[in-house]
Amino acid sequence: MTGAHILVVDDEPDIRGMIEEILRDEGHRVTAAGDLAGLNQALASGRPDVLLLDVWLPDGDGVAWLRDRQAAGGLACPVLMISGHGTIETAVEAVKHGAYDFLEKPVSLAKLLHGVNRALDLAKLRRENEGLRKQVALDAPVGDSFAMRTLRAQLERAAASDLPVLIRGEVGTGKETLARFVHAASSRAANAFVRFAAASLPPEQQRVALFGAEMDSVIKPGVLDQAQGGTLYLDELMALGEEVQARLSKALEAGQFLRDGGSRPQNINFRLIASSSRALERELQAGQLREDLYYQLNVLQASAPPLRDRLDDIPVLVRYLVDLMGRRDQLPERRFTDAALQELRKHQWPANLRELRNLLQRVLILGQGDVEVEEVQAALGLLVPNGQAKASNEAPIDLGVSLRDARDQFERLYLMRQMKRCGGSMSKLAASAGMERTHLYRKFKDLGIDPKAMDLDETAG
Repeated sequence: MTGAHILVVDDEPDIRGMIEEILRDEGHRVTAAGDLAGLNQALASGRPDVLLLDVWLPDGDGVAWLRDRQAAGGLACPVLMISGHGTIETAVEAVKHGAYDFLEKPVSLAKLLHGVNRALDLAKLRRENEGLRKQVALDAPVGDSFAMRTLRAQLERAAASDLPVLIRGEVGTGKETLARFVHAASSRAANAFVRFAAASLPPEQQRVALFGAEMDSVIKPGVLDQAQGGTLYLDELMALGEEVQARLSKALEAGQFLRDGGSRPQNINFRLIASSSRALERELQAGQLREDLYYQLNVLQASAPPLRDRLDDIPVLVRYLVDLMGRRDQLPERRFTDAALQELRKHQWPANLRELRNLLQRVLILGQGDVEVEEVQAALGLLVPNGQAKASNEAPIDLGVSLRDARDQFERLYLMRQMKRCGGSMSKLAASAGMERTHLYRKFKDLGIDPKAMDLDETAG
């Protein structure tokens, strides 16, 4: 991490200057002081991201100063204590009063940078967690439908335990929001919620990113380290490579994990929540998902319903999201007329909540006054520029997802539209789509489409 503000407090000019030079070479902004008076003056000018504090200073004891600050409410940044006469007792006392780590003089380059980088990582996690705690009330699952009331009850029961949770649902249904809700309602809420998105990493980098690494006594913490005491959220289980699946399963079985290159096992102390938009049973049969890992994670299960299965929640979702965007993003608040809300309820929302949020952002930014039905139709792509109804059956596909997820969205939309055209006849649909009926049934199941629950009275175009 570069560009951080680091405050260095040491009474030895040579050591203070050396630390300043090293940290500035790393791209950090450094403020230096030689005593507690200078420290207090520097803090009055602005909060640093990390504080390096000597134990023995001309005008006082650094540990005693830290103890007094802790009693007064603590510091908003991690503190690294440094001392040339450190003892185990001093180090324990410093950590007891809020120090993040203890470095002995002479401080080596590797240990200094490693300690500072770990402290900066901690500071980042604290800021993110604090922001999320402030949004807990906003991130609760929204909706009054039977599906959402059932889901909230499931999540509240899951939060009361410390067992793994598997959240399933289509792309865009808000699985991460549900995971954060479980974390916020659990006994681990005061600690970090750490998301691991394996899909953003090539397979060869997943292992070190998840488990961390050790080399020449230098530790590179992984996601498992960062999640200790809190909750680890695996975003899209099927993005994990085969090797990482095997290693994670072994770690869960043992209750311990090894960093890459390490020899000392680390005890697991986090709640594990995983999510997937894929048909996991099919992935099991295909050998893409390890059976042991599947059963280790599938202890408690929750299913995020697609938006098309809870269209009665549209009005309350719109009110909630408009209010949220007004407070969080400073977007103008606009009232949706009853006709506009009814038009939103007719849409099938192939990209689910993600698509609804995107539409509302566009409407709030581009228009003024009450939102009428014509504006909603235009936003949904149902009107051409002259205001006439659009004859095409095109619908928006979320282009901000992976190719596989975008293909799933298109297939879901295509089959639902074709099903309506065929009047609910699977044999006609199979002929129209050029598929065997058995393959068609399997495709419906994989995409989470229940043909019996579809409203076939609506026109497809």
